[in-house]
Amino acid sequence: MMEIKWLEDFVSLVDTSSFSRAAEQRNVTQPAFSRRIKQLETWLGTILISRATLPPELTLAGQQFLPVARETIRTYYGLRETLGPSAGPGLIRFAALHTLTVTVFPEWLGKLQTEGRSFPTSLLPDRGGIEANLDALVADEADFFLTYAHPIVPFHLDRSRFPYLTIAGDRLIPLAAPLLHTDTGTLPGKGILDRAVTSGIQIPYLSYGLNSFFGIALLRLLAQRASFRKRVTHENTISAGLMSMAISGAGLCWLPERLVHEDMRAGRLVPASDDSRWTLDLDVRLYRHSGNRVGAVEALWRAASERAGQPPVTPS
Repeated sequence: MMEIKWLEDFVSLVDTSSFSRAAEQRNVTQPAFSRRIKQLETWLGTILISRATLPPELTLAGQQFLPVARETIRTYYGLRETLGPSAGPGLIRFAALHTLTVTVFPEWLGKLQTEGRSFPTSLLPDRGGIEANLDALVADEADFFLTYAHPIVPFHLDRSRFPYLTIAGDRLIPLAAPLLHTDTGTLPGKGILDRAVTSGIQIPYLSYGLNSFFGIALLRLLAQRASFRKRVTHENTISAGLMSMAISGAGLCWLPERLVHEDMRAGRLVPASDDSRWTLDLDVRLYRHSGNRVGAVEALWRAASERAGQPPVTPS
């Protein structure tokens, strides 16, 4: 299915005559930007950009498609404006990773709404990937974006347009049920990761895939650590879904500590390793779209800055 962001990428590339400058303008890495241009060409079944020239030039098909792309973008946003935003009038729009809407957002917002302050909010549906959720912020479909952050998964955002605050912290830790179900019987879940590394046993693994923040973070973490044999038994981008599978004994899984602390205390989940090098210390960041100066948005940002006790950070 064609995506409107592909058309916007194409027009940006034409306007800048540079893959690197267009990628920076679109707030994505250059490899990701190039993949999206290729996806558009694949969907259309033709080459739009000649890569054999510097700067890149439009092919004949690209020249014919450019006015169509521009008109389609104008029509799309015109319709969205006519039909109105999904959030009700006066609601502050948040894009957020699903887990944070459960573990951080309610308590954090409740603490801001003190001393007579009230912030009516709307949570946009989690779009299933860090890039897709960032797109909602970049396209001004959201006023704020609530996300995990770690240097292992860098964000590429315009320095002046998208400042952020660190409002909380969390840890991503490897966990399993007390008894783990494998093809050869059950194994104790406690310390299973350490045993898998040293003995070479294969263990069932619950995966985030590669379209989520945790999926990308774990891919890079595991590439830095000693290998272990694993077999993916279930995949889900949502931590709560993987947590339920882990509790059932379906496999080893990395989960955010804020989400699982009650299940750990109750013994339904146990540490799969005592080695802290298997964990990731996470920041919880609140990004804002600085182009939106609506009073309620500004008021929430001021309150959040006061509570965080820090000035906003401009991303590098």
